[in-house]
Amino acid sequence: MKRFHLLGLALIATMLINAMPLIAAQPSLQRMDPSGLQRGTEVEILLRGVRIHDAEEVLFFEPGVTMKSLEKVDDKQCKIVLSATPECRLGQHALRLRTASGLSDAYLFYIGALQEVAEKEPNNDFKEPQPVPMESTVNGTVQNEDVDYFVVEAKKGQRITAELAGLRLGRTFFDPYIAILNEQRFELAKSDDEPLVFQDCVCSLIAPEDGKYIIQVRESSYGGNGNCVYRLSIGSFPRPLGMYPTGGKPGEEVEVTWLGDASGKQTTKVRLPETEGEFLYYSEDANGIAPSPNRLFVSDLPAAVEVEPNNRREEATPMVGPGVASGVIEEKGDEDYFKFPAKKGQDYEIRVYARQELRSYLDPVVNVYNGNDGKHIQGNDDSNGNIDSYLTVKAPEDGDLVVRVRDHLSSGSPLNVYRLEVTQKKPALTVEIPEVQRYVARTVSVPQGNTMAVLLSARRENFGGELNFSFEDLPEGIEVTTFPMADNTNVLPVVFSAKADAALSGKLVDVVAKPTNEDLKIEGHVNQRSLLVRGQNNRDMWGHNAKRMTVAVTEKVPFQLEIVQPKVPIVRDGSMQLKVVAKREEGFDADIGIRLLYDPPGIGASRSIKIAKGQTEALIPMTANGSARIGTHKICVLGTAGYKAGSVEVSTPFADLVVEDRLVDFAFNKAAVEQGQDTKVIVGLSPKRDFPGEATVQLLGLPAGATSEPVKVTKDAEEAIFDVKVAKDAKDGKHASIVARITVTQNEEPIIQTNGNIELRIDKPLPPKVASAKPAPQAKKEAPKPPTEKPLTRLEQLRLAKEQGN
Repeated sequence: MKRFHLLGLALIATMLINAMPLIAAQPSLQRMDPSGLQRGTEVEILLRGVRIHDAEEVLFFEPGVTMKSLEKVDDKQCKIVLSATPECRLGQHALRLRTASGLSDAYLFYIGALQEVAEKEPNNDFKEPQPVPMESTVNGTVQNEDVDYFVVEAKKGQRITAELAGLRLGRTFFDPYIAILNEQRFELAKSDDEPLVFQDCVCSLIAPEDGKYIIQVRESSYGGNGNCVYRLSIGSFPRPLGMYPTGGKPGEEVEVTWLGDASGKQTTKVRLPETEGEFLYYSEDANGIAPSPNRLFVSDLPAAVEVEPNNRREEATPMVGPGVASGVIEEKGDEDYFKFPAKKGQDYEIRVYARQELRSYLDPVVNVYNGNDGKHIQGNDDSNGNIDSYLTVKAPEDGDLVVRVRDHLSSGSPLNVYRLEVTQKKPALTVEIPEVQRYVARTVSVPQGNTMAVLLSARRENFGGELNFSFEDLPEGIEVTTFPMADNTNVLPVVFSAKADAALSGKLVDVVAKPTNEDLKIEGHVNQRSLLVRGQNNRDMWGHNAKRMTVAVTEKVPFQLEIVQPKVPIVRDGSMQLKVVAKREEGFDADIGIRLLYDPPGIGASRSIKIAKGQTEALIPMTANGSARIGTHKICVLGTAGYKAGSVEVSTPFADLVVEDRLVDFAFNKAAVEQGQDTKVIVGLSPKRDFPGEATVQLLGLPAGATSEPVKVTKDAEEAIFDVKVAKDAKDGKHASIVARITVTQNEEPIIQTNGNIELRIDKPLPPKVASAKPAPQAKKEAPKPPTEKPLTRLEQLRLAKEQGN
């Protein structure tokens, strides 16, 4: 199972974002003239750059090239004499310049097989091209709107090949274009982006007649600048654009077919090396040797070659899994099928190597099917930004798995070569050196009598466990302090120390990582990418992969740093002030910016602290979150200060940072009070560990107008009760940012823990009650008057009298 420690990855990302600018005193190479040399010769080369006034030597990543002498010209230039052995590998090489004060980034140059020629201006007129001999390499530059013309003479039937290295020199984003024209200015061959040579160019043809042939060189959109340098190799050398099959077994002699060469298909036998991996093969015949390689693979896996017809599932070419197969998507719409026996539940990794690794024309798409019922299981086009294809698949049942390979656009070409690889997951280990300054590969410069630290990371695949690291071929006088990388992390700090009398020197150091479990036969080495040319959105267009770490002893600097070893632990949800002390030489009083090399998991530290001018110490505030990893962590501090023409960087030796559990668990309650009143806030205490004597608990973050006094408690206390006084003008409302801090003094240093979730509501007092008013007296009601009698008529009167008389 792949294991990536997320906290470790997060810490690296934090470092990249927050890191201080790195050493401005590092030398920087900006130009190398010429940009290569013929093997078996010596040549004087002019190096130009900044901060190279104290240059001392050149370090080479591969054997075959040595520096014979170095002469300072001025502060920005020096001359070196390089010598390449007759057996030196052709093609791209890399170097670093070591000065007395630092190391440059990787810088690319080329070793060729042909005589070297310098471009001579003016050569931008087709009618007056610069004559150059066949079998030569021209070193030139394309300026803005510049077109360079070179003329060679060839015989009818002679192969003319022109290959240009431009982008591959790693100077700038250079998109070159070349063409071969006849004397009548007819374009016979042209090349813009050739997959074999990435964004560079290859032209090749058979001369149709005796005569002169003109090679045109320009930037594809007629741009250019002083950094658009190139090496144009012209000759009769072979230039196959593809190879088939794609490799063989270690030590085996295989017959391969050259594809895409101007002279047509031809076969040759190639002796493969004894070690597995990528093999750079330089095609060669009686007319010469190609200036750059084709790529073949060396593997112990059983190999197969596609057998046509195999463009249907029923006609799939048999292969073995694990195993490899070679094929070509030659016709438009072609699809190649392979099958291998699989076991139910077994995981298989399936890769198609084409454009990315083989530099083929093919943009592959891979699909996997169940061989029993034809059901589609999984597919992939581009994998993690890689134009080639990769997937993992679990066999659903015993029986064949069928793999289909096709082109993304269903195109076909004799150069659509691919390598299909079926493997089972196996352990792998890679060591990386995280960048501190973005796009600048990390090197290690250790001043005499001082220390310097670097962070390494390890990428474990399909295994876990603790790792041991060793450092082979260190510069004399340098020692390494490190320790095993724990199984629950993927980062490791390493401190390099240089003796005071160590000679100024530099080495490319092999860093070897191995599991402490000796039953795991796994070994990892450095893979460090120097990103030299960036495209749109900072896309990696060209760079260099180093297999070793560069370490140098540099001149003494006027300060040293040391951490004052903390006498107490930092606890979860706690904080600490880490003291760093500077030992300054007399007369050196510059600011020294300090920061931790890395923050242990769950630890946060300020990255903007400095030991102020003339001062000798400073405190770095540190905090531990609630899940900080308990244990003892090795920490060190980096310090950067201005010195001479730039700045220098050193580190402290290691110190121990002990992380422990909380002192107590707090329990928080809500409280409410009116302005101008007092209240009690009760904080519950559940001890997590013993502590001596009394601890001080205080409330922090009370709103303006509210105050409380610290409370003393012992380890047996179950609560801390605070009398909180609230002023009449205290801000009303709900206040939820109040925290409790407990401080224990041990070994005369504080252990501090802070937690917060206390809510205090401050209310405005209610308005005073108003006395109710008496009701107004009501007027007495008069008795109702008897109704007024209606007067009787005369007739009514007589009738009433008569009735009364009865």
